[in-house]
Amino acid sequence: MTLDTASPLELRAGELRLHLRPDLGGCIAGLWLGELPVLRSVDGAALPSVRESASYPLLPYSNRLGYRRFHWRGRDHGVRDNFPGSPHALHGLAWQRAWSVDAASDTDAELVLRHTPDEDWPFAFEARQRFVLTPQALRVELQVRNDESQPAPMGLGWHPYFPKRERSRLHAELKERWEADPTKLPTRRVAQPGIDADVAHLEFDHCFEGWVGAARIRDEKLSVKLASSLDRLVVYTPPHEPYFAVEPVSHVNNAINMAEPGQHGLRTLGPGESTTAWMTLEVAKVGA
Repeated sequence: MTLDTASPLELRAGELRLHLRPDLGGCIAGLWLGELPVLRSVDGAALPSVRESASYPLLPYSNRLGYRRFHWRGRDHGVRDNFPGSPHALHGLAWQRAWSVDAASDTDAELVLRHTPDEDWPFAFEARQRFVLTPQALRVELQVRNDESQPAPMGLGWHPYFPKRERSRLHAELKERWEADPTKLPTRRVAQPGIDADVAHLEFDHCFEGWVGAARIRDEKLSVKLASSLDRLVVYTPPHEPYFAVEPVSHVNNAINMAEPGQHGLRTLGPGESTTAWMTLEVAKVGA
């Protein structure tokens, strides 16, 4: 039975503690190892908005949908402005909707979102998020089903934010980076053999292709290994903010408006068809 609740959920396993806010975009409010924030974290009851959360789901598309319009199977579609200050729609709609709690225990929870066509997205779908916490790691799974009687586009991912500490460093094996225009839409691919640098020296807001292995995030306090079934990363390192984002995603930014969306990771789901993805965060104290 679905448990409709606006209350935060808390999961615990060993020293790991997870706060979820189903009513705020099915987001993670905080993840801690003991008292150390693993992600940018706020107590679930105090989280003021999903944009200040630790992580939220990206679907039915990630990053930017160019100028809030797209063409799909002979029809033109538009979506509503959902991000002030940008000419594009951002991050889909799941992060702006209340999710329901389908199941919950001390160490795992499952949330569900049922979408009917509206001004934010013209295709019906059902999405499920499952969170599983162990003493060493958090695993998050997404399953999305097309509830239309016709094929529909689908992209997915996550937007985790990490605290930027004095010695925060990112390592990721990659192949290519998408350069972007002034509005942050991708324009061309260039070689990018990887990232291995202090976050303070990075200034990215880009999608990267050819991600293999795990991304490793390390600072003076924690070591985090981020792995996913998805093979693209969006890396966002604003220089004057106390956080950065490393986002596993299924497709290139604005893939739906490219000549061959499927070649850039956007999936086409037939009626009743589902797609799945997972992300794991393995956490350890430095020196432990």
